[in-house]
Amino acid sequence: MHTLPKARFLSRTTPPNLFTLVLLAGISALAMNVFLPSLPSMAAHFETSVAVMGLSVGVYLGVSAVLQLLIGPVSDNLGRRNVMLAALVVFCLATLGCIYAPTTAVFLVFRMVQAAAAVCMVLSRAVVRDMVPAEQAGSMIAYVTMGMAVVPMIGPAVGGWLDEQFGWQANFWLLLVLGLLTLAVTWADLGETARASSSTLMQQFREYPELLTSPRFWGYCLASAMGSGAFFAYLGGAPFVGSVVYGLDPAELGLYFGAPAIGYFLGNFLSGRFSVRMGINTMVLWGVSLTTLGSVLSLLVTLAGYGSAVTFFGFMTLVGLGNGLSVPNATAGMLSVRPHLAGTASGLGGAIMIGGGAGLSALAGLMLGPGTGPYPLLAIMALSSAGGIVAMILVIRRQRRLGLSL
Repeated sequence: MHTLPKARFLSRTTPPNLFTLVLLAGISALAMNVFLPSLPSMAAHFETSVAVMGLSVGVYLGVSAVLQLLIGPVSDNLGRRNVMLAALVVFCLATLGCIYAPTTAVFLVFRMVQAAAAVCMVLSRAVVRDMVPAEQAGSMIAYVTMGMAVVPMIGPAVGGWLDEQFGWQANFWLLLVLGLLTLAVTWADLGETARASSSTLMQQFREYPELLTSPRFWGYCLASAMGSGAFFAYLGGAPFVGSVVYGLDPAELGLYFGAPAIGYFLGNFLSGRFSVRMGINTMVLWGVSLTTLGSVLSLLVTLAGYGSAVTFFGFMTLVGLGNGLSVPNATAGMLSVRPHLAGTASGLGGAIMIGGGAGLSALAGLMLGPGTGPYPLLAIMALSSAGGIVAMILVIRRQRRLGLSL
């Protein structure tokens, strides 16, 4: 069993503390969802519709996807630490821009720039893969994201309360304070974990085909992207379902909205405990299956006439549980297909996952409207996660043909 030197907090000469990795992963998750209960208030402030303000989720995810295509090779070449510190500085400046944006268009531009935070989430996973071998990576990534799961669990509830007490801008002041805290802790605690690369940056980019021609890399990516796609669709559509279909106010919506994070926390805990014992493929397959089950059960209950805010958000706990099992293990799988390209794989895999999520989030927002109910959202979630099952079955079959085990 590979063992790490004992971490000393705020010392760059030892492996980074778990708290630092959780902060790096969590700041992006919080930026994605803390303000969602405030979308109606923001729409009123900018004199536009909730659907237009909902684009702030899609543009954030879309730019995140593009950035991650670039960040993997850049971090393999320039190092994880420098890239993450730069991303945090950009995030803090963009957050100030969001607070003082005079128009919807300006706000959306700064939301796109805020996506720099996603770099930290992706590279925190690459840091884990730098430090431990494949058989431990799924477990350790799960523990990192288990801590991160607390953020989306309480983020919307805090955001809804801040909106009612101080206005929607308070959510972005919170992001600024936490961004500065993360920057300070990362500077003090995170040393460089990537091995020095002898390749130029352009040579790093030319190594993309090595990943793109790997069926197993694609299988893990698609399993992760389509399983988590259900959650990203939820992010794009649940504010409408909660506020318009079920009439929840911002504070109530914030409390309900965190339901998937409860399941995600439990799924990450189970991954941390059982990934090494059961294998990452089994964990991913169970995860995407549970995500599909949660979406389908919610759809069936609503079709039967028993749909309510409690049933809609309650079944989302299963979606979160499935993501907690599948995402960290699928991530470990795609980073382990070509270990020497861990940063590139993390960026490319994250781009595929987040890019797909941006599309599903936008699609969910566009398909929901007066009279639609939650049906379009639940159908999108069910179909997306079912695709993840197919992708993972294909990975397992291929690995059996190659005589590999994970």
